[in-house]
Amino acid sequence: MGIKASLEDPHGVLDNWDSDAVDPCSWTMVTCSADKLVIGLGTPSQNLSGNLSPSIGNLTNLQIVLLQNNNISGSIPTELGRLPKLQTLDLSNNFFTGEIPSSLAHLKSLQYLRLNNNSLSRSIPLSFANMTQLAFMDLSFNNLSGPVPKFLAKTFNLLGNPMICATGTEQDCNGTTAMPLSYSNDAQNSQPSGRPKDHKLALAFGTSLGCICLLILGFGFLLWWRQRHNQQIFFDISEQYREEVCLGNLRRFQYRELQNATNNFSSKNIVGKGGFGNVYKGYLQDGTVVAVKRLKDGDAIGGEIQFQTEVEMISLAVHRNLLRLYGFCMTSNERLLVYPYMSNGSVAYRLKAKPALDWAMELSGPR
Repeated sequence: MGIKASLEDPHGVLDNWDSDAVDPCSWTMVTCSADKLVIGLGTPSQNLSGNLSPSIGNLTNLQIVLLQNNNISGSIPTELGRLPKLQTLDLSNNFFTGEIPSSLAHLKSLQYLRLNNNSLSRSIPLSFANMTQLAFMDLSFNNLSGPVPKFLAKTFNLLGNPMICATGTEQDCNGTTAMPLSYSNDAQNSQPSGRPKDHKLALAFGTSLGCICLLILGFGFLLWWRQRHNQQIFFDISEQYREEVCLGNLRRFQYRELQNATNNFSSKNIVGKGGFGNVYKGYLQDGTVVAVKRLKDGDAIGGEIQFQTEVEMISLAVHRNLLRLYGFCMTSNERLLVYPYMSNGSVAYRLKAKPALDWAMELSGPR
């Protein structure tokens, strides 16, 4: 309620946040775990303004905070550093000012951080150099200054900060760096000094040849294994636990299951097309009719994190006029979203149908 009080909500998306309610898990934009703990807070693109209340630090079970694409201003609360389970924090495309709290470096579970497109200033906390758990960090298009920490083992972006990356060609403005490999000097002195030189050459040649053979065998086994198993990787969840994902109670489908449901993505089952890809009508084994959205560029490099964030955002968007996401599927080269099938066609089709709908019918909600 402290968060609601500090925000201005022109569209009333937080109207059902009621201080007298027993269970906040029924509120819109709130996700809870199976044991009724608030683990997700997401109100992206809702034209919210005002400030982000420091009381957010009391929600110590939060794993996801998505407040991007709003008009929130003021400083970023240092109390965010009191959320030990926080994995995703997206405050991008707002009007936050002041410095980046150094307390964010205390978030040992944080993997995805976006603070880009704000008005943040001062230097980046040097303690960020120790956040090796981060998989992605975007601090671009602010007014940050140096010195810039040496980021390790993460994809990062600092472009658009005039005092750090004025032209975009400066070193360490963006990219991916890997942890350096350490080598032991003991191996250099492991050879006995009395062995003949030709014996050393023979040993080195034999070792190299053996390594090459092992690499070839390993690569061949990997290809065979990938052909036999259409492995699906998402949120580090094993294939055997595919029924429900804790995030928004989404079902995780096998690729073959959706392939069978859509008759191998037959063109006869296409019910919609767009820049994102095609939408197919499908029938699950239990008879449920679904719409399967098959996204383009499913094998794009770095797409895993972007797809994860999009699924998180969609699963948190709950509204009577929005179609609720039913589940998803992800393989090494496929990204698919599963929705309930709506038999009356698309919104565009209904608006252009003959006879045309009048204004009262258009406002009456989903059909």
